Amino acid sequence: MARVRTFLRVAAAAGLTALVAACVSPPPVADGGSDEITDAFARTGRFAVRVEAPGEQPEAVQGGFAWRDQGRRLVLDLANPFGSTLARMEATPQGAVLTRANGEVFRAANPDALIAEVLGGDIPVSGLRDWLRGRLAADPAAQDVRQDDAGRPTAFRQGGWQAALSRYDTQGPQLLVLERNEAGRRIVVRLVVDAIQP
Repeated sequence: MARVRTFLRVAAAAGLTALVAACVSPPPVADGGSDEITDAFARTGRFAVRVEAPGEQPEAVQGGFAWRDQGRRLVLDLANPFGSTLARMEATPQGAVLTRANGEVFRAANPDALIAEVLGGDIPVSGLRDWLRGRLAADPAAQDVRQDDAGRPTAFRQGGWQAALSRYDTQGPQLLVLERNEAGRRIVVRLVVDAIQP
């Protein structure tokens, strides 16, 4: 997790630990061109990641995100609290690429492996493809699933993460709180999705 702490310190220096204003709007994700499909799914909002480890000061980073899932192509933009792009991740069946604002490029076979390589720790990108839509991922099997009156998942454990989903709109949850505990470390990822405009 040393790389997570390093990344968080660098992000903090860039202003990511400043208070996230409600008006944070990450830059729009580019159109997918020939990869565009009818089941395209997009969400924007704010994120916060907090890492706690015994005997160490907690580390935190926050900002805005823009998520566009076109099935065969996933694009995730991360922005600082002032709206400037911090990094863009693109994933296709051929692999995943993360490009930081300084031009540094990282590549891996899939989004989860890419995030693990860049940050040195897990962020459940694959799970989020389903969780942001308000459904359980196909693999691995979810446990301790709780649902609301409409049959939508509100809490479950899957892939080593404890997830809580709430504030549903027509596309999915507007609040996702994900927590993972491993080797004495606690990672909390919080996503607040922008409301759908009428």
